[in-house]
Amino acid sequence: MESGGSKRRVVVVGGGIAGSILARSIQFNADLTLIDPKEYLEIKWAQLRSKVEPSFAERAVVNYRDFFSNGRIITSTAINITENEVLTADGQHIGYDYLVIATGHSDNVPVSKTERLHYYDAENQKIQSARSILIVGGGPSGVELAGEISTDFPDKKVTLVHKGPRLLEYIGPKASDKGLSLLRSKKVDVKLQQSVDLKSASDGSQLYRTSTGESIKADCHFLCTRVPLSTAWLNETILKTNLDKDGRLKVDEYLRVKGRSNIFAIGDITDVPELKLGHAAIHHAYLVAKNLKLLMGGGKESKMSVYKPGPEVAMVSLGRKHAVAQFPFATVGGRIPGLIKSGDMFVGRTRKNLGLEP
Repeated sequence: MESGGSKRRVVVVGGGIAGSILARSIQFNADLTLIDPKEYLEIKWAQLRSKVEPSFAERAVVNYRDFFSNGRIITSTAINITENEVLTADGQHIGYDYLVIATGHSDNVPVSKTERLHYYDAENQKIQSARSILIVGGGPSGVELAGEISTDFPDKKVTLVHKGPRLLEYIGPKASDKGLSLLRSKKVDVKLQQSVDLKSASDGSQLYRTSTGESIKADCHFLCTRVPLSTAWLNETILKTNLDKDGRLKVDEYLRVKGRSNIFAIGDITDVPELKLGHAAIHHAYLVAKNLKLLMGGGKESKMSVYKPGPEVAMVSLGRKHAVAQFPFATVGGRIPGLIKSGDMFVGRTRKNLGLEP
């Protein structure tokens, strides 16, 4: 409950899509602090389009102040949590009444939007200047990047190497098959059940050796393997016993950390049994925003909203017109799912969620 007319202190750690949507949603209901090591939100499902079209990043990289005007932004990293404070790497102690952990994955990215846009210019130049390109990793990032490059630069030789038995292993085999078929139709050379020794080309030979002894010639490579969760730091905090074996925070039906009445977790770092996708993270953010408003307004815990995972829908773009979509009732590949995602990569819709022009 609010006391003496003052607003309750809410600290959000992590400014990915979940943390950003939450911060925007409650900024006028709380004394709010957002902690993140960078100054912007990046709409992650647009990252691979931005590599082939750097101007696309102008809309997909958004400064926090463009949508979060009523609260503090601390550009630093959270390093510890106590019962009532968050400690940051630059030595600040930020008190809280309610805490939301939304740290997502450990991305090594620059602090400013300008630097991030320069990164995409450099990545694009790397693609433009290469005749042959090696992509390591056949998850969604590797598959989407192969689709983007083969669509926009059809004359380039693209090779994708994946150590698993099929692409897109986080979804069903039908989607994997359709993704493989679409990439091969775009002349991408896909090699499964192989790994690559990236050091093998360090002698300047531009020859990369695989685990089967094969050599792949490539002018450059892109590493598209899984990025770890950003939760290791919690092992030194009061939440160390709340992490599961995969490093995810155990949450209850209200997305509160189990056993904690005033600490919530949202996004990919939760142990909710569902595909870890952007639309789920956005759903988390809106639900916790609703629950926080209720609690801060003096509402009863029994009135809080319960999180229920939605139908499992996954979409992987393969260039500007094609995609693979897995719905609960069917798996579809080609232009029809491409019409849903591949044109704008959901950037306009996401910007609307932030109260911005599409």
